[in-house]
Amino acid sequence: MTTVAISGLPVATVINAADIVPFVQAGTTKSISKTLLFTSPTMVTPVLGTVTSGNISACTSTSMILTTPVLSGPALGTVASGNISNCLSTSMVMVTPVIGAATGTSLSTTGNQVITGTGKQGYATGSGGTITQGTSKATGVALSKSTGQITLDGAALAASTTVSFTLTNTVIEAGDILIMNHIIGGTAGSYLLNAQSAAGSASINVRNISLGSLSEAIVIAFAVIKAVAA
Repeated sequence: MTTVAISGLPVATVINAADIVPFVQAGTTKSISKTLLFTSPTMVTPVLGTVTSGNISACTSTSMILTTPVLSGPALGTVASGNISNCLSTSMVMVTPVIGAATGTSLSTTGNQVITGTGKQGYATGSGGTITQGTSKATGVALSKSTGQITLDGAALAASTTVSFTLTNTVIEAGDILIMNHIIGGTAGSYLLNAQSAAGSASINVRNISLGSLSEAIVIAFAVIKAVAA
């Protein structure tokens, strides 16, 4: 066989839009233009493999699985479900969310807090405490709790007479309201309770409204309600 010397390869040129590519189909030579071959081809059920980049915004499939996608400033619209814990927006608006069991340090609202069903609004275990008064019904007590019970001394309190004592409580602020009830001990319906709050304390007034002197160690339950004048 004779050795053929190749001095150089032909120089490739860029394909033009008008160029055609020949191919043979069933013994017949046909051609397809570069425009039809490379412009907006339609792929039927292609297996794309791992997509690392590109624009897939027009995809309509509901079975796409995205692994750790990086979204740059997407407009999510109405999010019906999913985990959005990493969202940094401070202007999120939640419409009738189902919160479930929520915990936190505080809750401030500008509208109503409405309870439906048989729920209650109040204090949980750990918020309360108890204290027993000593010496007399005028002896002060200290209990820094949002709610609790005070057992009064059993000294005599004359009919139509009011006695006052100081409850030292760091939870109480000036203007707060104390809800109080005579819950156990003594004669039911024989006492009138009232309080004036101050910063860190409250003056509690106990009046015997019966027709005779009472020497009873009654138990007063109280709860502090935050209140303001403006």
